[in-house]
Amino acid sequence: MARISPGDTLRVMLVSESELLREQVDTILTQYAGEHRIFWVTQPELAPRRAEDLLPHLVLIDDDLHGAPAPHVVRQMVLAVPNAVVVVIVDEHGMAVARQAVLSGARGFVTKPLMAEEFWSTVHQLLTENRMPDEPVGQAIRVGKVVVFIGPKGGTGRTMMAVNTALAILEQTGQSVVMVDADYSAPALDVVLNLEGERDISTLLARASRLDKDLVASVLARHTSGLQVLLAPPPLYGALEISLPQVEQIVSQLRLMFDWVVIDLGALLDDSGYAFLDSADYVVMTVLPELVCLRNARLLLDQLVARGYPEERVWIVLNRAGINGGVSKDDIEARLHVHIRHTIPDDQPLVSLSINRGVPLYLSHRRSAVARAIEEFAAMFVAGTTKQAVKTDHPVEAPAQPSSNPLSRMFRRFSSAGAAR
Repeated sequence: MARISPGDTLRVMLVSESELLREQVDTILTQYAGEHRIFWVTQPELAPRRAEDLLPHLVLIDDDLHGAPAPHVVRQMVLAVPNAVVVVIVDEHGMAVARQAVLSGARGFVTKPLMAEEFWSTVHQLLTENRMPDEPVGQAIRVGKVVVFIGPKGGTGRTMMAVNTALAILEQTGQSVVMVDADYSAPALDVVLNLEGERDISTLLARASRLDKDLVASVLARHTSGLQVLLAPPPLYGALEISLPQVEQIVSQLRLMFDWVVIDLGALLDDSGYAFLDSADYVVMTVLPELVCLRNARLLLDQLVARGYPEERVWIVLNRAGINGGVSKDDIEARLHVHIRHTIPDDQPLVSLSINRGVPLYLSHRRSAVARAIEEFAAMFVAGTTKQAVKTDHPVEAPAQPSSNPLSRMFRRFSSAGAAR
């Protein structure tokens, strides 16, 4: 899927040897399109592979490429990113090249020297016509909210909070919820939810330029609660190579399919991690009442503010509140100059039990203090981010159905993944 969706930043690939043309295109897009990213490729033979990695919405091909006829480059780009809008830029006397390019698959052409209003009018019309096939023309497109859970260090209870909050939102709103395991160095959602899906996000990465709802739906694992999950690959084969455009494409497609997209994000090691944050409507940061975590939390908050994330969209949750020797909520707020939105009481034995059994405590121990606190947080979060009222009734706890061997289910996906490879 290289079609632009609501909330996307316009990605443009320019195949040209002219730096002046790049500057002209960038100036026009800044004036008319606003936020955008332009990727400049000067060697046409490298363009198809770069396009598969970058997944541009718009491909602009200069007709003045030495040794590479523009119609030939057009054919290659159409094959590499079939859903992108390909436009050829020709000399005002180059109508023959323009016709050949259109016959090769280009959606249209513009002439040099570029006239800003004419250029943008053509590009905007082509991008509008290239909307998703099932998007109603002239109507507002409903997209889901993206909530990213992060932690300033490991062991803050980030995954536990993400999973149980997602289940609470699913129950309270009756809306569709999908989770994304974006901790590629230490994925955990398959263990926490006792899922055995054979497919994961790597299936989508291989076909990111041709992403659609059917493909995404076929990859998602389904939990008995109704929650759906995009799993991470087993952490056996090194770091997962995922680009910023691939993250944007996948999250954009999930937003069109679900009311809520809940992302369990690992350490911010590269741009792909920040790409998940860039897609977020809200960020939930789980912290512990101990000094190392709080120091790291302050540094992470400063990074987020420096990158332009509004403070009001970052919700801080204090986990394991009341632990012996821990820093109090009032002291944390005073020293870090932050507002803690909610606190989760300490009950590490229950949390460990729920993880080891593969049954979230929101389902198995609804009357526990931790589950009630998460239920309250979810209700507060939904009410604070939407206009929707939520229900917070207390059904009878569902009996846990753990695997007969907790360790076997943790390694089952690893062994099957190894066999598949």
